[in-house]
Amino acid sequence: MYHSTRRTGITLSLTRSVAFVALMSAPLVALPLTLVHAQTSPTPAAANPSETKGETVEQRITKLHADLKITPDQEAKWNAVAQAMRDNAANMDKLVAEKHQQAPQNMTAVDDLKTYQQFAQAHVDGLKNLTSAFSSLYNAMSDEQKKNADQVFANFRRTSEGHNG
Repeated sequence: MYHSTRRTGITLSLTRSVAFVALMSAPLVALPLTLVHAQTSPTPAAANPSETKGETVEQRITKLHADLKITPDQEAKWNAVAQAMRDNAANMDKLVAEKHQQAPQNMTAVDDLKTYQQFAQAHVDGLKNLTSAFSSLYNAMSDEQKKNADQVFANFRRTSEGHNG
């Protein structure tokens, strides 16, 4: 019981601490393998995990493009952000697929922690790429767009915290 409760607490804490990343990248799946197996479906519909959780990465890209009011002059910088989002989703989907093939009943506690570490590292690596691309776009925005972007992120953060808390 303690192990399960502790794992859930860690997962919720991690989800809250990086909730804004979900706005611009693959859904958070930084979970130990046993939880990956519990949250992913073995059906063919789950071939792309980021597309089975409601909103696809392409839908997030389209929505964020509109919410940020990207101008034609900013499209090249936006395209780098969109590509980083796609790359992050693809990398996470690949990692989920790899881990989904492992039998959770054969995992040790150390294996579970290593899996958690791999997901966390994938998120960190993706966030570095996304931050670099988004910084370039943000620096090209007008002051009004920057205020709007700050609000878009703040609203997402509040919404995410409300759903996870």
